[in-house]
Amino acid sequence: MTKKRRRLWVLLLCGLGLGSATALTLTAFQDNLVFFRSPSDIAREAPPPGRAFRLGGLVEAGSVTKQMGTDGKPDVRFKVTDGPSAVTVAYVGVLPDLFREGQGVVTLGKLGPDGIFRASEVLARHDETYMPPEVADALKKTGHWNPQAGAAPPAATWNTLEPGKAPAGRSGS
Repeated sequence: MTKKRRRLWVLLLCGLGLGSATALTLTAFQDNLVFFRSPSDIAREAPPPGRAFRLGGLVEAGSVTKQMGTDGKPDVRFKVTDGPSAVTVAYVGVLPDLFREGQGVVTLGKLGPDGIFRASEVLARHDETYMPPEVADALKKTGHWNPQAGAAPPAATWNTLEPGKAPAGRSGS
């Protein structure tokens, strides 16, 4: 075997090893990636069953129901909306202190075959003016808020929007 051929084999083996390592790393990361989706995204295209993702939007006014589970833990159901669509969320556990109807929320969990999002974690806004970046992006994308037209309307009004009526800060017709 010539020196040139041996060098070629070494380079091919190194390339094969590097490619295999890259493929294994990307496969491992794919299982751990958590994507953000809004209720409108889910209505358009449901994620694969068993896939964890973050669901964000506003807690729909009047949708929160609380009861005590058989295991003694609080069992909470509420709807997360981005205006045009809403998704029912089931969560077992204590909600954050800042959790309120009409406020921004981001939940982590999986969508069940029955269409109910089973959250393992619920994150609420920081203060009256805070809105999670993902929620703000989803509201802009659905046309419910145009930042150039002013601040977002109060969160409590998002699920009460009437078709054809645009609140202050909303673009569109």
